[in-house]
Amino acid sequence: MTAPADLILTNARVHTLERDHDGPAPDAEAVAVRDGRIVDVDSAYEVGFLESAETRVLDLGGRTVLPGFVDAHTHLEMVGRRARETDLGGVAGPAECIERLRERRAESDGWVLGFAYDESTWAESRYLTRADLDAVSTDRPVAAFREDMHLASVNSVVLDRYGSEFPDRDVRREGGEPTGVLVEDALDAVWAAISPDPERTREYLRAAQATANRRGVTAVHDMVRNSHAPRVYRELDRAGELRLRVRINYWSDHLDAVLETGLRSGHGSNRVQTGAIKSYTDGSIGGHTARLSEPYADTDAGDDGATGEHRGEWVVPPAELAHLVERVDDAGLQMTTHAIGDAAVEATLDAYEGTDGERHRIEHVEVLTDELVERLATNNVVVSAQPNFLKWAREDGLYAERLGDGRRRDSNQFRTLADRGVELAFGSDCMPLDPLFGIAQAVDAPAPRQELSVFEALRAYTHGAARAGFDEDRMGTVTVGNCADLVVLEESPWAADDIADIGVAVTLVGGDVVHDERT
Repeated sequence: MTAPADLILTNARVHTLERDHDGPAPDAEAVAVRDGRIVDVDSAYEVGFLESAETRVLDLGGRTVLPGFVDAHTHLEMVGRRARETDLGGVAGPAECIERLRERRAESDGWVLGFAYDESTWAESRYLTRADLDAVSTDRPVAAFREDMHLASVNSVVLDRYGSEFPDRDVRREGGEPTGVLVEDALDAVWAAISPDPERTREYLRAAQATANRRGVTAVHDMVRNSHAPRVYRELDRAGELRLRVRINYWSDHLDAVLETGLRSGHGSNRVQTGAIKSYTDGSIGGHTARLSEPYADTDAGDDGATGEHRGEWVVPPAELAHLVERVDDAGLQMTTHAIGDAAVEATLDAYEGTDGERHRIEHVEVLTDELVERLATNNVVVSAQPNFLKWAREDGLYAERLGDGRRRDSNQFRTLADRGVELAFGSDCMPLDPLFGIAQAVDAPAPRQELSVFEALRAYTHGAARAGFDEDRMGTVTVGNCADLVVLEESPWAADDIADIGVAVTLVGGDVVHDERT
């Protein structure tokens, strides 16, 4: 006799997102769960046979059920910092940044920190400067990080205290004097100075976990460097308090420790696993540090503010990357590499050629040539991309300013890649952590080479992201045997006027309700 279900979701529009079930029509009406896994997906009538007196039944009132979103590239500690420090996302300009930071100064001690400003959305489109942040405090260190985390603005206190530790090339200057704008390696000293202890890290990760659950995220690939996060994740897991599945992608400066402790990609528990080894090649478009084959369109904003044909910079030179990839591949670990500019993507593909490992990843892949598209299509490489970056690819946006209109339209070529058979893995890079926002950007993309169908965009944020972590056999589709990681939406993405505005009603991880906002 078949054992009863622990949980039944019924009166629902269930989209399994299996490849043979494309389209707006739902695949089923109900889902049954036992011991944290899906045991049936069928009509409400058929699934009803698994109900007993002990079965919990959630009547979803016609809401839409999808696989839980898997964020293939995020930084949860940064999400938590944004929630617990000063959130500069969505501010109108420098004056509002200063006002918010002053409010934070009045209620805190030590560093005054702000996160996620984006000057490209301001009428006064410029980075924050030391003068701006000196208006916040002249006796306490102040730092405001751009949304991409490749650039930060600091006050005079920070420049005086840590200036000798900043590489000259990564300190922006005017008239020979530091402007307070730092990029790439110059940020290392700042990150080290504000590094949280384990308890503060726990606070940040709890806040980030709550944000993720509210957004329907059930699993993340977290990019971790010099952080107590791996320890805290495992402690939360042992205590039964981890309400996400976490794949930890360790920065390359942790490679020796990973090898010495015998960790391998996929090792771990049901909730916390070792993922890939992560490295950079270049920086960001917003910071003028992504490595391009052709100069930036606004070439008067080079490394030192001087005019010239500025093409970005190598954060990790190609030869160094190739050596690292060889070590990682020989150890049987997955490799994942940040590459935004087309020159950086080319260098990464060069480094990957000849490797034996499966599913080495490239993160971001924002600027492509036709030749690089073909190379991606013929190599066993995962493209881990962020559809929310299309917010910068619209007319008169950041990409138009930095790259020019042609490269703006050809950036983030999701349609082209999908047509060539490249399975995309979507993530947010916490800009913002919000899958529905990213999916909306891809469905309503600025240019034909970028646009995906609703099904394709959803699948990239579920099955595609799961596959990037070798998890397609346990998550990413609503399939019998998979983990009961599910999201319940207030509206169907196929019918909504604006996918980004769809409410997340319920999020389940392993059959446990971790978020419930049903009215």
